[in-house]
Amino acid sequence: MKSKSFLTTLLGCLLALTTYAQVDETHVRLTNLPHVYINTFSGSDIYSKTDYVMARMWYVDEKDSVAFYDSLQIRGRGNSTWNLAKKPYRIKFQEKEKFLGKGYAKTKKWTLLANHADKTLIRNALTRQLGERLGLKFNPAAKFVDLTLNGQYIGNYQISDQIDVRPHRVNITEQDVALTDTSNITGGYLLEVDGFFDFQDGTTGYYTKLHSVPIRIHYPDEDEIDPRQFNYISQFTNDFERLLFSTDFADAELGYRPRVDSTSLANWYLATEISGNIDGFFSTYFYKERDDDRFYWGPLWDYDIAYGNDNRKGDTTRQLMRDVAYGSAMRNWILRLWQDPWFTNLIATRYYQAIDDGLESYMLTQIDSLTSLLDQSQELNYERWSINQRALRERVLYSTYNEYVNDLRNYVTQRLSYMTELLGNYIPEEPQPLVPDFEPDTLFYYAISNLGAGTYIDIDANDDICANQRNEESESQQWRILPLSNGHMFIVNRMTGRALNDPTAGEPTATTLVGTRLNTTEADSTDTRQQWDLVKQNDNCYNLINHFSQHAANLSGGNNASGASVISYTNNERNSTSKNRMWRIDAVAEVEKDDPNIPGDGITGTLDYALAYNPGSDYLHFGADDLTQLAFTVRLYDISGRLVRTFRAADGCHLTGLPRGTYIVSWQFQGRQRAVKFTK
Repeated sequence: MKSKSFLTTLLGCLLALTTYAQVDETHVRLTNLPHVYINTFSGSDIYSKTDYVMARMWYVDEKDSVAFYDSLQIRGRGNSTWNLAKKPYRIKFQEKEKFLGKGYAKTKKWTLLANHADKTLIRNALTRQLGERLGLKFNPAAKFVDLTLNGQYIGNYQISDQIDVRPHRVNITEQDVALTDTSNITGGYLLEVDGFFDFQDGTTGYYTKLHSVPIRIHYPDEDEIDPRQFNYISQFTNDFERLLFSTDFADAELGYRPRVDSTSLANWYLATEISGNIDGFFSTYFYKERDDDRFYWGPLWDYDIAYGNDNRKGDTTRQLMRDVAYGSAMRNWILRLWQDPWFTNLIATRYYQAIDDGLESYMLTQIDSLTSLLDQSQELNYERWSINQRALRERVLYSTYNEYVNDLRNYVTQRLSYMTELLGNYIPEEPQPLVPDFEPDTLFYYAISNLGAGTYIDIDANDDICANQRNEESESQQWRILPLSNGHMFIVNRMTGRALNDPTAGEPTATTLVGTRLNTTEADSTDTRQQWDLVKQNDNCYNLINHFSQHAANLSGGNNASGASVISYTNNERNSTSKNRMWRIDAVAEVEKDDPNIPGDGITGTLDYALAYNPGSDYLHFGADDLTQLAFTVRLYDISGRLVRTFRAADGCHLTGLPRGTYIVSWQFQGRQRAVKFTK
C-alpha cells in the first residue's frame, strides 16, 4: 500500500481498524461499480455456511478510494442458492461498521448475494425499489459490486442487509437480554414463516396449532430468548390464527383485523402478487412491536426466482400467488383473508392507488436504471458464468442479457395488466347510479297530475299531500324535481320548501298494503323516505315509487274531488293499468335564481368548467377558473358499466393500467347529472 505511514499500517493490523489509501495499484475497479477483494487467511475457499473463516477485505469505491479491513469473517449463506456454482456469502466485521454509509445500518453482519439464479441480476434490487415505492418501512440494501475472492474474480454481487433488529433494518424495540420481573415482553419480535423449517421446535421456532404454519423466531436471538418470551409470542400467533379462522373472522372487532397493521399487510401482499413471488408464502417476514397488538408485515426478501423466473410453475403472469405459490400452510391464511370483503377492498384500493401514482412506469424506469448501471459488470459476470445455461430453475433461457431484461419488462407490464383486470372485481362497492326514466330539468318547476282524475298533487294546511283542481297561480302545486347522485329523485315544494315524504312506519315491503297518507317534511335529501323513483309507464305517465317504503303514490279511491288524499299503496303489476297510480309530469314555470325556498340548491351562479383527457400523461381531469368549486365526486365506468375509478373532480385521475377502450364519465353538479364518453 502506498502513501500510508508505518504507524497507520501497524495500528490497522493490531486494532483491526479501517484504514484508507488514495493509491492502490493492486486493488482497482474492473468496471464502473465498486470492487470488493476478499482473501481468506488460509487462502482456501469457503466450504461452510455455518462456520466462519477469517479474511481480509479491500473495498474500492466509485471514486477509487480503498478501504482496508484487516480482520473480518466470512461464511456461506442461503438454502438452495448455496448449492449453486456461484455462491452467496455472509461477512461479519470485528466491530459494527456503517458499511454502506449514511442511511444504512451500523452493524457487523452483511450479505453478499450472488443472484446466480436470476440472469438479469436485478430482481432483488427491483423488489427493494418496489417496497420503497409502496411504503414498506424497511427494504434491504441493494449495492452492486464486483467481487474477487482469493485472487479470482467470481462475478457481480449485491451487498445487502442481514434481516435483523436494529436501526435502519427492522427498527423495533429491543428487549432486555436478561429478563427481570418487570421486563416488558410484548415486543419487539421478528418472525419468519420458514418453509425450510430451519429452527428447533419449542426453542427457536414453533408450528401454529390450526394449520401448522412453521414460524421461526429471528429476534430475540436464539442464544438470548427466554422461555417466557417464546411462550408469549407463540401464544400471540396462535390467537391471531384462531381469530382468522373463527366464525366471526370478518367482524371488525371480534375477528382478526385488530391483530394486523392494514397498511403494511396491503403493501407486503401487493408486492408479493405484483412480483409473482412463488416463494412469497414459503418465506415471509413479519414482526410485532412492544405494547402493540398487531402484526406488521415485511421486509421483502429473496425475490431472485420471482417475476416468472421458476420453471416449476410455468408462466405465472396470469395466476395469483394466492392460488399457486409454495408454502401451503401459510396460503391457508391468505385464502382465508380473501374471504373477507374488507381485505379484498383493502388490496384493490391500495393497488389502484399505486397504479394511479404511476407504479408501472416507475418499475420499468427502475429496470432501465438498474440494467444501465450493471451494463459493464454483467458483461464481465457472464464471461465468468454462462448466460444461456440453467443455474437453478430459470423458466426461459436466452443468449443475451438484453433478452432477459426484456423478458422481465414484459412480465411486469403483463402482470400489472392482469392485476388491473382482476382487482377491478374487488374495488369497494359503490351504488351505481340508476338510469332514471324521467330526467328533470332542474331549472323548471313541475305540476304533477293524476291520470284518472286530472287533479294535481298539492299540500293542505297540515302539510299533508292531497289532490286539488288545477290552480295555475298556486305555488303549492309546483314542485322542483332534483336528481340525486344515487339515481333517485328529491321532490321539493315551491311554496314551502318542504319535501315529498312517505311516513309509512315499520319495515314495509313493496306489497305491504298500508295506505298511509303522504305528507311533506323538512327537506333532507339523504332521507330515503324523501327519495323517489319516477317509473315510466306510457307517454308522459309515471309511477312515483318511494325508495324507503317501495310503495306507489296512489290517489285514494280515484276521487276527483278537491282535497282527496294521496296515499302510500301497493307496488305490483297493476302499476301499469291503475290510473290511480299514474301521474303526468309537466314543466309549468322557470326557477328563479337562488330561490330561498329550495334548500340545498347549490346554484349560486354559473361556473365554466371542462373535462379533458391527456393521452400523453394518461390523465383525466377537469379545468376551471376555481377548481375548489369542483368538489363533486366523479365515477368512471368501462363500456360494460363496471365502475373502475372514483375521484374528486378537483383532483383528476391518472388512468395508468386501464386497458384501451371506451369509458363513461359520470358526475352531478349544480343539480344536474352529467355523463360523457371518451376513448382511451
